[in-house]
Amino acid sequence: MLLYIEKADTFFKRLIGLTGRKSLPPSHGLLLSPCISIHMLFMRFPIDAVFLDKNFKIKKIVSNLKPWLGFAFSFDSFAVLELNAGEAERLHLSVGQSLKLEIT
Repeated sequence: MLLYIEKADTFFKRLIGLTGRKSLPPSHGLLLSPCISIHMLFMRFPIDAVFLDKNFKIKKIVSNLKPWLGFAFSFDSFAVLELNAGEAERLHLSVGQSLKLEIT
């Protein structure tokens, strides 16, 4: 399965994240790095948050985080991959799985 990943690796890009967007296109995601927690303030759509270590091994998956109300963290993670709600299940992602990410 091919995903198109946008990288948010500066303070400003991580601060903005997906805020203000109406949605993510299908098969797209945002990788926040470094990052151990996210919030859903000012978000317009639900997401799945996939917490990763430095080797892109999945440490935690939080599914269907609701706009405005959601919050998630994983202290032993290095990055968070934000996907459309339901995408983690559709891709059969699971804790302990290692992802191969080619980020442009």
